[in-house]
Formats: sequence, C-alpha cells, structure tokens
Amino acid sequence: MYNILALVIGALISIMISFNSGLEGYVGSTYSVVIIHAIGLIAILIVAAIKKEKIVIKEAIPFYLFLGGTLVNVITIGSIGVALTTALAVFGQLVFSSLVDHFGLFGLTKYEFNPKKLVGLFIVLVGLVIMTMV
Repeated sequence: MYNILALVIGALISIMISFNSGLEGYVGSTYSVVIIHAIGLIAILIVAAIKKEKIVIKEAIPFYLFLGGTLVNVITIGSIGVALTTALAVFGQLVFSSLVDHFGLFGLTKYEFNPKKLVGLFIVLVGLVIMTMV
C-alpha cells in the first residue's frame, strides 16, 4: 500500500513542478516561489483551523529543519524540461536519502546500505545519462 502511495506522490510532484514552472513563466522565479509558499501556508492554516489543531513547540528546533522548503525546480525546468528535472531530482534524492538511511543522519533510524541499492542507483544513473544525451 505504501509503495503505491509513494508512486502517486511521485506523479503529483511531477504535476506540481510543471505548474510551478508555468507560474514562473508569468511572474518570474522569485515571485513564483513566494506565491507557491504563501498558498501552501494559507492552505495548511485552513486545514489546521478546520481540524482545530494548535501549534505546540515543546523544545528548540534545529535550524536545518526549516530548510526543507527551498525550491530550485522552477529555475531548471525552463532550461532542461520537466522530465529531466524530475529524473535528476529523484536521483539526487535517492543518493542523499541512502546516505541519511545508512548513517542515521538528522537523528533518524539507521537502515544499512546494501549492494542491491547500488545496482538500482547505477541503473537510474545509466537512464539519466541516456536522457541527457538526447
């Protein structure tokens, strides 16, 4: 079930970055990122209000946890397209998430890296090389 949901998220991300790129064509990179995040903030505030949730911060939050919303997809799509932007982003996520899992970075649970993952990363890399040559 979670594998299917992950595939759906991947499809939605492709749609999202396509829309973000379209917005960038109208208002430019800087303002599109501001608009995208403002709308996200408004949407989650509405959801929180409907669910009657309150923000409760129990302790100090490390600064790096606030960096998850940085976007550069908007800039790259105009130059290399949605498919290659998404493929390169996913490859970057695969490599870095493998490091996060293996070393338990950011206080997360450790998941050992195994040779099967290396084969998968290599196959994806070959696909990227082929995509960039076309």
